[in-house]
Amino acid sequence: MKLSEELTWRGFVAETTIKDLTTLDQAPRHFYFGADPSADSLTIGNLAALMMCACFIRHGHHPHFLVGGATGQIGDPKDNGERELKPLEEVEHNKKAIAAQIIRVTNSDPALRLLDNYDWFKDIQFLPFLREIGKAFSMTQLLDRQFVQARIGEGGSGISYAEFSYTLIQGYDFLHLYRNYGVDLQLCGADQFGNCTSGIHLIKRLENATADAFSCPLVIDPASGRKFGKSEGNAIWLDSKKTSIFDFYQFWLNQPDSSVEYLLKIYTTIDKSTIEDLLTRHAENPAERLAQKALAKAVTEIVHGATSAEAAANLTELLFGGKDINTLSESAIAEISMMIPSCPLSNTLVDTLVSTGLASSKTVARQLIEQGAISVNGVKTVADTTIASLSIIKKGKNKFALVK
Repeated sequence: MKLSEELTWRGFVAETTIKDLTTLDQAPRHFYFGADPSADSLTIGNLAALMMCACFIRHGHHPHFLVGGATGQIGDPKDNGERELKPLEEVEHNKKAIAAQIIRVTNSDPALRLLDNYDWFKDIQFLPFLREIGKAFSMTQLLDRQFVQARIGEGGSGISYAEFSYTLIQGYDFLHLYRNYGVDLQLCGADQFGNCTSGIHLIKRLENATADAFSCPLVIDPASGRKFGKSEGNAIWLDSKKTSIFDFYQFWLNQPDSSVEYLLKIYTTIDKSTIEDLLTRHAENPAERLAQKALAKAVTEIVHGATSAEAAANLTELLFGGKDINTLSESAIAEISMMIPSCPLSNTLVDTLVSTGLASSKTVARQLIEQGAISVNGVKTVADTTIASLSIIKKGKNKFALVK
C-alpha cells in the first residue's frame, strides 16, 4: 500500500495544503513535527499524530522532531484562557522526557534529527525579529485565527501579547528548518493547522518557495465525545508513572465494538488484510473481544514494549479470565509484580492487605474480609488465613495485589 493510500485508509487525513496526495508517493520529503513541553509526558492524543509521523517514516520520508524549549516557555494558546507559565527548570525536564517518548513511539534512531527551537531563539534579538518576521504578517491575518477570536470575542477571557505572538514563533520555526535542513512539510494535529500556515506564509514570502502542511484529525473519546488530551481532563498518558501500564492496557481493552476498527487503524501498525481478518473473526464471536485484545496489546507494545504488553495481557487473564497463575514462568510473574503491589509468602491475609496498601489498617482488613470484599485466586474468603502459595489477592472489582 502506498503512503497516500495508507494515510487515507487509516483516517490520518484532515486539512492539508497538498492538493494531490499521490505526490507523497514520489520523492521523499523532509518533514517536521513539533511538541511543546507543557508536561513531562505526551498523551494518547499526541500519540495519534506520532503514529501518522511513523507512517511517513515507514514510507521513506525524513523526520525532524522539534521539542519546543522556546515555545514551551509561552505555551500553545488555547480557546478558553491563558496558560500558566512553566518554570524554566520544568520546561527543561519536560523536553528530555518527551524527546525519549517520541523516539520510542516512532521507532526512530536516537541519532535522528531531534531539535529544540530554544537553540535558535535564544540569540534572536527583538527588533530584527520584528523587522523580518513581524513585517511579514498583517494584523488581519493574525486576528482571524480561531483561538484569537475565541479569546477576544464576547465573553472571551482576553489574550496576552505573548500568546498572541505564538503563531509567529512557530512560523519562524518552519522557516528556520526550511533554510537549514530543507524541511518543506509540517505534520500536525488538526488543532495546529492554522499555526502551520504561518510557516508556509513566511517561506513563500521570504524565500519565494513552496511548503506544505498536513494534519490528522483529533481523536475523539467515544465514551465522552471529547478529544483525547490533557486539557480535557481525560488524559491517558504515555508515561507509566502517570498512567500505569496495566491501566493503559485496560483502556484499550475496554473500547466499544463501534470504535475498535477506527482505533486499530490509527493506533497500530497492523496491516489492512490482518485488520480485516481480525474484525471478521471478532464479528463471529464478539464476546471474546479479539479485536480489543489485539488493539490493547499492539498499542501497549508501541508505547511500553513487548514484554510489558505481554505482562499486562497475562495480568488481565489472571484477574478476569480465569488463568491459573501457576502456569506462568518466573520471568512473567516478575513482570506482573512490577504492575501491582506485591508482598512475600507466609503473611496472613490481613497482613498482606495492609502491606500491599489494599487496607489502611488491620481493623479495616478484617472488616473487608468479613464483608466478602476479598478474594484469593478468584475465590472469596471470609476468614483470615496464611497465604502460603503464589496468589492474586483481589479487593472489590479493580484493586489487586500479588503474593509471591
